[in-house]
Amino acid sequence: MNNIEHLLDSYHAWLRDKTVWQQIGEWAEITTPYLDRNNDYIQIYLRKQGDGFLLTDDGAIIDGLIQEGCKFESSRRREILQVLLNGYGVECDERMALRVTAEQNNFALRKHSLVQAMLAVNDMFYLAAPHVASLFFEDVKNWLEESEIRYSEDVSFAGKSGFPRKFDFIIPKSDRQPERIIKAINNPSRQSADAVIMSWLDTREQRPEESRAYALVNDDEREVAGGLPMALQNYDIKPVLWSDRDEVRAELAA
Repeated sequence: MNNIEHLLDSYHAWLRDKTVWQQIGEWAEITTPYLDRNNDYIQIYLRKQGDGFLLTDDGAIIDGLIQEGCKFESSRRREILQVLLNGYGVECDERMALRVTAEQNNFALRKHSLVQAMLAVNDMFYLAAPHVASLFFEDVKNWLEESEIRYSEDVSFAGKSGFPRKFDFIIPKSDRQPERIIKAINNPSRQSADAVIMSWLDTREQRPEESRAYALVNDDEREVAGGLPMALQNYDIKPVLWSDRDEVRAELAA
């Protein structure tokens, strides 16, 4: 037990010794010993507010994520962010700055909560491409299930080239519709469209003649250029913007 107390005392001493601060106008800049994903020290800013204090990261965490490709424009990401912050009792203001208020008697706890929330949001870097592709895949999967559309996921067919070609979903033939093969395009670029086209061209002769291909295109993150849907259509792939997905619900569910 004494050894545990010694370890705790050592940790508190390390935290105290490695935390530095300086006054910048009405704000105090506090540099903590914790590191972000880029190995930079986590910094917070403190200001007297009434009888208490305001603590904030001044937008550093989310601004950094945005610069590295992790956008917060979609409702899904904002929902994930809000749930995460709620767990720490931390707010996100209109400038996307993380902040908490504290009183004299709970200052240490509130400061700790802000730092831990900053570290947790910092980990949302992994929602940047290519990891966000798995989120869009899950969105499509959930929509298929909510729409009561029968499907199998992560299917692979041998193409004419002999190489396996992977598709995200396949909906089996029914008495009203032929087999439908779906590819989810998270990043609507020429490169991703070319990959879908090549996969379909290589496998279409190996599938039943009436099989149809669909590309569900994520337009939550960015605007989709008109040339991409046209390119897919030229190769008999039906492009469906994610925002227009309900337009094909009936034919996929049939």
